[in-house]
Amino acid sequence: MCLKSQIFLLCCIASEVWMVKQLDSRRNFSQGLYSVEDGGSAKWNRLKRSLYQGRSCRLRGCCTGRDDDCSFNIVSRSAICYCDQFCASGSPGPVDCCPDYWEVCDNTNEPIRSSKPWPAAPSGCYKDGRYYGEGTIIKDNCNSCKCFQSLWKCSKEVCLVRQDLLQRINSGDYGWKADNYSQFWGMTVEEAFKKRLGTFPPSHSLLNMRESPGNSLPEEKFPVFFAATYAWPEWIHDPLDQRNCGASWAFSTASVAADRIAIHSEGQITDNLSVQNLISCDTRNQHGCNGGNIDSAWRYLKTHGVVSYACYPSFWKKHLEPSGENHCYVSSEYGKNYTNGPCPNALEKSNRLYRCASHYRVSSKETNIMKEIMDKGPVQAIMKVYEDFFLYKEGIYRHSQKAGSKWKTHSVKLLGWGALADKNGQKQKFWIAANSWGKSWGENGYFRILRGQNECDIEKLILATSGQP
Repeated sequence: MCLKSQIFLLCCIASEVWMVKQLDSRRNFSQGLYSVEDGGSAKWNRLKRSLYQGRSCRLRGCCTGRDDDCSFNIVSRSAICYCDQFCASGSPGPVDCCPDYWEVCDNTNEPIRSSKPWPAAPSGCYKDGRYYGEGTIIKDNCNSCKCFQSLWKCSKEVCLVRQDLLQRINSGDYGWKADNYSQFWGMTVEEAFKKRLGTFPPSHSLLNMRESPGNSLPEEKFPVFFAATYAWPEWIHDPLDQRNCGASWAFSTASVAADRIAIHSEGQITDNLSVQNLISCDTRNQHGCNGGNIDSAWRYLKTHGVVSYACYPSFWKKHLEPSGENHCYVSSEYGKNYTNGPCPNALEKSNRLYRCASHYRVSSKETNIMKEIMDKGPVQAIMKVYEDFFLYKEGIYRHSQKAGSKWKTHSVKLLGWGALADKNGQKQKFWIAANSWGKSWGENGYFRILRGQNECDIEKLILATSGQP
């Protein structure tokens, strides 16, 4: 047993000695003209780190100095490697040299140069590690980029979703947070204004409309927090999604009218109203998904009425394409309570028309708006929308001045208010509003905005209806 143990020990020692000699032989490469005195271990590590076991330098030869023509394109690595002295310019050495440089060029006394010309680099462009041929056109967020002479030539549109804007908002002290929404990716700011808003600026007659007299109460007489969804939980309708249809004029009007009719009827009528009915049938001086006036929408609701959302759903059979955007699938006559034909949605049998009383203007005074909401239900508000509003995720919104000065008009539904202390202990008052960009946006389709300061003109023009005529 003792003899066997000795033999086994001698074998282990011999194996260890052989491995050390192999390592030393790797470390003792001739330093040569082109190497750096950075130690054999660094060279050995570079060899081990080589991901591409090519034979570029062995086939093409080595170059002295820094020779940009002495390059070889490795398509599989989306990289260009060099077989020139630049590869030995620092420790552990640049990663763009050909993998066999160290065993070919760094181990010779005289440089070798092949008589064969180096192959021309393929004509094309790289992006995110992917190769694109010359002339390829790709989409980069909201911009179009073309590969031209191995360089990307891109348009310079201002994109709605920008990382610098997101970081600026989230790192600032604005009281709200921003997020990257997939439905806005690839949109320019101008496209977002056109496709996601759609309420025309109020006319002079609307702005000159007389405000209804309000019996204002001191603010301390109101609850700190109020939401119509809590006061009338079964009668307030959730936010819808207008998608890329610039018709907030129709979505906000129909939503406020539906809520008010439900409250006025004390729950006898709780159907949501058809926004599509307004978009496609209210065509006099209106432009469907290209914008409209809210006062015209209110007049249409009074004179013609609309059917339920179930009868005529939004985006019915995708007829909002330009060829059929204004095709009205229901017809109605003045004074009638039902349409002339069945519902577009055959599963819904009731083709009843719902009308509301004339709209009126609520006083712009903060407490008057609060009293109107608490007594009679949600109201319609007009607001300025800047590009940062599209990115709102949570918190109490206020426009961040660094986000741009361009704005367009939008209309939303105000349904409550509240107040919270900020991180400095200061009370921040806010309105609770419903948008029409779907429940994935903001706080489940809702947002909060500063109250009492007419932020983005949110308190400038407030409209409502008393419900049924």
